[in-house]
Amino acid sequence: MPLEYIEGPVAQLQVDDGGTGGLPVVFVHSFAGSAKHWKPQLAHLRKKRRAVAFDLRGHGKSAPPEDGDYAVAALASDIGAVVDGLGLDRFVLVGHSIGGSAAVAYAAAHPKRVVGLVLAGAPGKVPAEQARKVMGALESDFDGAMRPYWEKLLSGAKPDVRATVEHDAKSMSREASLRLIRAAFEFDPLPALQRYSGPKLVLYTASGDTPNDLQNLAPNVPHRKIEATSHWMQMDEPEEFNQLLDAFLASVR
Repeated sequence: MPLEYIEGPVAQLQVDDGGTGGLPVVFVHSFAGSAKHWKPQLAHLRKKRRAVAFDLRGHGKSAPPEDGDYAVAALASDIGAVVDGLGLDRFVLVGHSIGGSAAVAYAAAHPKRVVGLVLAGAPGKVPAEQARKVMGALESDFDGAMRPYWEKLLSGAKPDVRATVEHDAKSMSREASLRLIRAAFEFDPLPALQRYSGPKLVLYTASGDTPNDLQNLAPNVPHRKIEATSHWMQMDEPEEFNQLLDAFLASVR
């Protein structure tokens, strides 16, 4: 794969860039993820167009931020550094989980550059009291509180997907994990989602279908459920994910 590094706002970011032609697609991974989570999508799209994935700060082979900033706005600035560094003026943005939060934040700030926005398993807005209880549990017993969280998200995962996700999760420090989870709770995606008026699609799974999830907080945004899969839908069911992505890409110019 053609890999390179781009100087991000606070750290070097590893980028996987390949393919030519068509409207480029930029992929943003989840908490504790990396660009390799998009391997099936990159291989699929690069037959006809340019597709880019990268490791967010402190993930994969990208350096951690010295200032410890993992706020959603900071992650969105990583997106900006990558697309600016690659000279991408117009592109479709696809974000998974907290990568979806970063994607919608970037799209709201740069609507003329983001031609379409796909949010897969992106967080909605958890009530403040519930968020405080979760953070309190994590701070007092991080491993114990995280275990059921991972099990819920990995329910329905294929063995190879589970192995990849569990391996990646071990690479995240407790402090970075707490900062990222707190950032996800603090970010409200709804105002940004309303500001971005371009084509949008929300993809979700059974583990992400509560009243606080994005498709239920913003029901007017087109949304599709991918059945019988873990939170990592693009890895568990790549053919279905790619078909939905293809249909979305066919509708944007």
